[in-house]
Amino acid sequence: MGEPGDQGRSGNQPRTWSRPGEAVSLLLRGRTVRTAAPIAAVVGTLLSGINQGGVLLDGDASTLTWIRIAANYLIPFLVASTGYLAARRVPPAPPQL
Repeated sequence: MGEPGDQGRSGNQPRTWSRPGEAVSLLLRGRTVRTAAPIAAVVGTLLSGINQGGVLLDGDASTLTWIRIAANYLIPFLVASTGYLAARRVPPAPPQL
């Protein structure tokens, strides 16, 4: 793995983190997208079909239905992103005495 700040494949973005702010930065810079987006697409589609399929097929989708569908994609994306980040966390270095 390496130390916090190790360079990723692109050579300019760290791929590990030790402080929450670094994890948020990785998330906001899109480092989790390659891993999390395909998972969210599959899981979100399955959940939407199971939970909202009848409403969509009946043509009765409301704004709340679309919010639920968005959540069906967002939640798996965040869970997969958390897994990505958890695998790349390194403990902070102990303070130097």
